[in-house]
Amino acid sequence: MTLSIDKAFGVSAAALKLRSERHQVLSQNLANADTPNYKARDFDFKAALAQASGGGSGGSLALQRTNAAHLPVGGAAGGSSMNMQYRVPFNPALDGNTVETQVEQAKFAENAVNYQASLNFLGDRITGLIGAIRGE
Repeated sequence: MTLSIDKAFGVSAAALKLRSERHQVLSQNLANADTPNYKARDFDFKAALAQASGGGSGGSLALQRTNAAHLPVGGAAGGSSMNMQYRVPFNPALDGNTVETQVEQAKFAENAVNYQASLNFLGDRITGLIGAIRGE
């Protein structure tokens, strides 16, 4: 009987990776809170997780680079599979910046808690696999 690592860890590994990427996006938003004309970005975690776990839209075509000079499919963030969107501000700033610090901090804290939960799920799965290997 063979064991696939992807099947053994389930969706927890993909969720952990996406939470980490979202953490970076939200950090960039907070870092640019005072940058004129900066547009706050985010992505739909549920849609990105569905796409990463193979449950994305069945009719979509995979993008390919036709020239080595083209940018990677996922953009400069390392080829991630998420669809980045701009956040619509509640109160637009006069300088064109759409980052609202309180909103970003709340999203950041929520993502941090969810990241920890994903890490705990993955740790529990690893502990269970180790126990199964040892015969416990």
